[in-house]
Amino acid sequence: MQIWTPYCGAAPLPAELVVRWNFDPVLIATLALAALIVAERKGEVRWAGLAGLAVLAVIFVSPLCALSSALFSARTIHHVLLVALAAPLLAWSLPMWRNQRLAGATIVQTVVFWAWHAPTAYAAAMDSDSVYWLMQASLLAAAIGFWCAVRSARGPAAAAGLLAAMVGMGLLGAILTFAEAPLYAPHQDSTLAWGLTALEDQQAAGLIMWAPAAAVYLLASLATMYRSLAPARQASSA
Repeated sequence: MQIWTPYCGAAPLPAELVVRWNFDPVLIATLALAALIVAERKGEVRWAGLAGLAVLAVIFVSPLCALSSALFSARTIHHVLLVALAAPLLAWSLPMWRNQRLAGATIVQTVVFWAWHAPTAYAAAMDSDSVYWLMQASLLAAAIGFWCAVRSARGPAAAAGLLAAMVGMGLLGAILTFAEAPLYAPHQDSTLAWGLTALEDQQAAGLIMWAPAAAVYLLASLATMYRSLAPARQASSA
C-alpha cells in the first residue's frame, strides 16, 4: 500500500486536529512579506488585499491544511476558498487592467481547476511538495486572472463569464457526486477515522462544488447585473 506524503502532513485523527497548525517558516515569511507590501497601499485596495491574504492564511496555516490531507471534501473547501474568495479579494487589490479577454480567462480557470481534480494529477500533488505548490499557484493565478477579467468587463459580459464559471464548477461537482466509485487514491483510507467512506467523502465534495461553490458565481453574476442596471433605474426614476 502506498504511503502518501502530502505537504500538510499525514492525515490527522479527529482528536489531534486542533493542534495541527502549519508553521512552515517559508510560508509564514511569504505571507508576512506580502502583508507588509499590501499594508503600504491605501483605501479599499489595501483592505481587499489584506483580507485575501487572511483567507490564504486560513487555507494554508490553520488546521484546515491538515484536514485536507484526510478528507477530499476538506480539500474541496480549501480550493473553493482559494479560487472564489481569496482570488477575487486579491484581484480587487490589483490595478485595473483594461481589454482583458474574459472568455479566455474563464476557459483557463475552468481547465486548470478541472485538470488538478483529475485523479492522477491530484494524487501527484498529494505526494510531492513541488507538485502541490504548482497546483496551488496555478489555481490561484488562473482564478485571479479570471476575477481581474470580470472586474474589467462590462456588466452583461461579466455576468455571462461568472455564469460560465458557475456551470464549470457545478458540472464537476455533479460528476463527483454521482460517481459510482471513489476516484482519489490518497483518500481511500484516510476518511474512515472521520466516519466517512471514501465515496461518501467524495460525494460531499461534489455537493460542495455543485451547490455553495457554484452559488458564489451565481450571486456575483446577479450582483453584477444589478449594478449594471443601476443607471437605467436611476434614469427611469428621474
